[in-house]
Amino acid sequence: MSLGARGPGLHVAAPAPAPTPDTVGLVEGLTIHEAAATTGWSPRMLRYVESVGLIDPARTPAGYRVYGAAELQRLRTLRELISEYDLGLGDLAFALRLQRDATLAERVDAWLEEDAARPEEVADDGAWLRWEQEKHQRLLQELRDAG
Repeated sequence: MSLGARGPGLHVAAPAPAPTPDTVGLVEGLTIHEAAATTGWSPRMLRYVESVGLIDPARTPAGYRVYGAAELQRLRTLRELISEYDLGLGDLAFALRLQRDATLAERVDAWLEEDAARPEEVADDGAWLRWEQEKHQRLLQELRDAG
């Protein structure tokens, strides 16, 4: 794959060659490198997009990814969606998790609707601030101990 320069620091992948049957085995489509060259996504990014469940390319009998017209369309529309709404891939991966995990969706909705409230066992707002600081310190210590 050759890269053509497009200004300082910006490289655009050259168009992918047409796939051949010996390139992808018995499944028709593009290899991950051909799909990367065609779409402008790197092979590493294509693997990430797959790992978070945003696309699911077919596999050859040997296990190689094969990108057909449907996957190329999804990658194109994914890029358009990200650009139009200023999203990151992580945003869409999380949206997919919310769609697939009803419990997670309920917990997120509840958190978004919930207002902060002083715990009943805390006497006043001054004590509440100290209580929250101590709670954070304990949580941070647990994270350090676990790491």
